[in-house]
Amino acid sequence: MSSRSENPGFPSRLICLVAYLTLNSVLNMLNRWLLGVFKFQFPVLLSVLHLAFCFLALLPFMLLRRFRDLHTTTIRKQWLGLLVIGICFALNLGLNNTSLVTISLSLNQVIRSSLPVIVAVFAAIIEQKTPTRSEFLSLLLLVVGVMIAAYQGAKQEDSLVGVLTCVGSTVSNAIMLSTSGKLLSEKLDVLRLTFYTAPVTIVSLFPCYLILEHKRLQAYGIQEGFKFVPVLVLGCVVALSYNLVHHLMIQWTSSVTITVIGEVKMVILLVLSALLLGEARVWTLKMTTGILLALCGFVLYSHLKLSASDKSQEHRDEEKTGLLEPIMSKPGASDNLKTRQQA
Repeated sequence: MSSRSENPGFPSRLICLVAYLTLNSVLNMLNRWLLGVFKFQFPVLLSVLHLAFCFLALLPFMLLRRFRDLHTTTIRKQWLGLLVIGICFALNLGLNNTSLVTISLSLNQVIRSSLPVIVAVFAAIIEQKTPTRSEFLSLLLLVVGVMIAAYQGAKQEDSLVGVLTCVGSTVSNAIMLSTSGKLLSEKLDVLRLTFYTAPVTIVSLFPCYLILEHKRLQAYGIQEGFKFVPVLVLGCVVALSYNLVHHLMIQWTSSVTITVIGEVKMVILLVLSALLLGEARVWTLKMTTGILLALCGFVLYSHLKLSASDKSQEHRDEEKTGLLEPIMSKPGASDNLKTRQQA
């Protein structure tokens, strides 16, 4: 795995950025079209297929020697964290895809933009970390916007269940983000984390598929034939490609870039869902107002967190400089430091 210090040139990063935004948009649009418009109403099966395809595609690479030697140690030390993350991801993915059966992609994205609020609540409960006044105001703006949009969307689309499943998905994602740092003592990249947690997620979701969807799928296959299979295969390929490009984005870019991309990604999906899926017809004035408020709160909070992160890094750099200056001012300190580095 390459580090950020081995970043490629600007053309490669630009291609990666365009691929990331394109694949994310295509995957979300394809899922919504398949589950909602095409009426392939088997969200749990869709989640299982995407993960199984990713796992099988990663398997040959993870059996290479450079990775194979890591598996036993990682699983033995991290099994509890991987188990919890896999279950949370199963809830996140399964509930999110379930919501796309009955609510629009635009409403889904607005509700999921409330993730920073839920993460902040868990941080306050678990770590006693309270947001600053500016962060609190931006979170409040985000909450108000999401509540207005969700309420109007639920009334307009007549799907309270879809809204609640999307909220449940967002809460599951927040739990995963809030606990993963404490449960995992080793920092895993996206590909290894997907490889380790995919079997847990599949095992968690498969009983739900058997109970809720298996018989309906048989009836659907008899009635509609298997014309949906190519679309499912395409979705699996796009999901795998997105995971690979996501991994490269993390390796090649900074947290600032990823945050800004998250904001751009949300705007792109809102525009595409309105233009290509015809979802603009359910956007009432109040719902549009809620979407704009939520988007403003999301952008403001993201930039406040980035600013705080930059200041924290500057403070750490100043502390390191302050520690080195007295040492380097001593006679012979430079020679001692060189000797240690050579050793």
